[in-house]
Amino acid sequence: MKFINKAIRKKDAMALVTGKPVYTDDIAPSNCLTVKLLRSPHAHALIEDINTEVANKVPGIECILTYKDVPQSRFTTAGQTYPEPSPYDRLILDKRIRCVGDPVAIVAGKDEKCVNKALKLIKVKYEVLEAVLDFKKAKDNKTIIHPEENFKALCPGVGVDAKRNLCACDEFEVGNVDEELSKCEYVVEKTYHTKANSQAMMETFRTYTELDVYGRLNVIDSTQVPFHVRRILANALELPKSKIRVIKPRIGGGFGAKQSVVAEIFPAIVTLKTGKPAKMIFTRRESMTNGSPRHEMELTVRIGANKDGIIKAIDVYTLSNTGAYGDHGPTTVGLSGHKSIPLYGKTKAFKFSFDVVYSNTMGAGAYRGYGATQGIFAVESAVSELAAKLNMDPVKIRELNMVKEGQVMPAYYNETANSCALDRCLAKAKEMIDWDNKYPCRDLGNDKVRSVGVALAMQGSGISVIDTASVEIKLNDDGFYTLMIGAADMGTGCDTILSQMAAECLECDIDNIIVHGVDTDQSPYDSGSYASSTTYTTGGAVLKTCESLRKKIVEEGARLMSCPVENVEFDGKKVFSLEDNKEIPLRDLANTTYVGNSKMLSASESNSSPVSPPPFMVGMVEIEIDKLTGKVDLIDYVAVADCGTVINKNLAKVQIEGGIAQGIGMALYEEISYDKKGRMRNNSFLQYKIPTRLDVGTIRVDFESSYEPTGPFGAKSIGEIVINTPSPAIANAVYNATKVNIRTLPITAEKIVMGILENEK
Repeated sequence: MKFINKAIRKKDAMALVTGKPVYTDDIAPSNCLTVKLLRSPHAHALIEDINTEVANKVPGIECILTYKDVPQSRFTTAGQTYPEPSPYDRLILDKRIRCVGDPVAIVAGKDEKCVNKALKLIKVKYEVLEAVLDFKKAKDNKTIIHPEENFKALCPGVGVDAKRNLCACDEFEVGNVDEELSKCEYVVEKTYHTKANSQAMMETFRTYTELDVYGRLNVIDSTQVPFHVRRILANALELPKSKIRVIKPRIGGGFGAKQSVVAEIFPAIVTLKTGKPAKMIFTRRESMTNGSPRHEMELTVRIGANKDGIIKAIDVYTLSNTGAYGDHGPTTVGLSGHKSIPLYGKTKAFKFSFDVVYSNTMGAGAYRGYGATQGIFAVESAVSELAAKLNMDPVKIRELNMVKEGQVMPAYYNETANSCALDRCLAKAKEMIDWDNKYPCRDLGNDKVRSVGVALAMQGSGISVIDTASVEIKLNDDGFYTLMIGAADMGTGCDTILSQMAAECLECDIDNIIVHGVDTDQSPYDSGSYASSTTYTTGGAVLKTCESLRKKIVEEGARLMSCPVENVEFDGKKVFSLEDNKEIPLRDLANTTYVGNSKMLSASESNSSPVSPPPFMVGMVEIEIDKLTGKVDLIDYVAVADCGTVINKNLAKVQIEGGIAQGIGMALYEEISYDKKGRMRNNSFLQYKIPTRLDVGTIRVDFESSYEPTGPFGAKSIGEIVINTPSPAIANAVYNATKVNIRTLPITAEKIVMGILENEK
């Protein structure tokens, strides 16, 4: 193949590295009104009175909106396919405040100076209510976060019960877990705690809006889900979708944060009220304190094995904190079990149950890994603890139990692992890090110890049965192609990857494929860039569309040459007859379709999948610990991934490297925490620490390709799985060096030292 499995440079590489104006704020007009929010200082309160009279007199102020001035239809900001599993529990502005930073008023003016002045002059009287800040106490608490009567759930089957502070709950069991555990010689039962994390993308939330010449609302937005943004704004603003157009420019990172509608509603309502262009740019502090972070989860795992190390049963209970609002609450939690338990293919029984609770903390959302990250930390840590109890190498227990190609995975929606190179990934990672010579640890003297740790991971490729993607390709004059997609490239390079597929199918140079970013007025529908769906789902649509277009090119060529269509072929450069010397260059055929009684050639196809084939990955880490201080240094991290056929080696590699760096941050540094009044303590990069390049050590990446029969060219996803192994692998390495099990993230020096001291008692 000419373009598949090749390191093709990103189509937008030069524009990005040379600083071209490609992002939302770069292209916003200079006459935009500045939009800011007055935010609540309380975690739970009712607005008794709000006075904007003095603030409205500030020169330059265009409008100040309170809950009395905006539509009162409830909606969700979660960018999910309709009907959304997430409950409709929000208003644009609400009289009830549910977390610190909740919007109280929208202020718009000609510049930031006058808006900031007006914000200080708004007078609000609150009735402060008791807040639920500990999510472990939220279920059936006397304080109800959502007592409103017009609370609405489109999918009541998720187990929502607002009167109990339950956003979702459910239970699944195959076999009899208690019975199987009672037969096991070795059982581990432990509770693990993962904290909320901020996506910390470089470009904060930002949107500008304007009315076009037809009076339609145009929304230019840094988003992963343009078509979902259109629907959510229509719901919130009580507008028909036909009145809204969403355009996505380049995105400066998303990692799931921009799968929620965070900033868009506020400039949109200002534009509708004033008729003027409006812009909202979240500060870094706002993005940290009122964004859409990872769900905090507490997971209790029971896992049992016989004396030979064969895992017989796994039981996972997840308690998830959705915060003040239910965005992505019912859906993230499912992955904590469904994408961790299936890693082990010899279990006779499994059970997975969960509760997702409301609390008076910032509403959570989507973050790369989407619940699987939390579940894999818990289950993989439990497997490593089980190996220690058996006095078995943690690699060995995984070799004995991991899922193999061809196995049915009951805990993964009964899908079959038709493509699975997990065993080869583990073998290669073991060789790369020299596991046999480094396990469990080496004493370097001077209280320094080097150790290794291991973890497995799986994810998915789109959302089976639900996700859909459409693509349109048209043949232009002179024989180049326009590729119209609805998938949002958020820096991952999907524009390039989809172009590679199209160029391979159409047998042309990749520069002959022109890609257009998303415009909901022109682009074919796509669910959006989330759930690791683009390469697999949208890529499948590209293949179908190219096949349709090739057929049309052959038919048109046969007509122009007066040949039977069954005797005509297309080789990417010309259409030719198999019977004689007749041929027509693609350039001439294309130009002919633009004149006379010919017809323009284009094709459009949609794609969805009844399955979501999981990619797999093995992560192994070597760390150095100072046992006196507890300091952990990353020495080496090796990652071997099975993402089916690798479409673009460079882009897949940097996806893995970046995901591992994020996973290391989650493992060692990052956590969102609140004070007793519900205020976020670490609301800037001075307090919220993310790793720099100097903190992550050496990262080495390799691939063990399988072939996924349902994927384009045999491909699966790569985007999310890459973040899932660092936390459990590092926790395992810490144990191998110190005999201390850290079950609450992040793994800090203090926790390690205190654990060592506890063991010495």
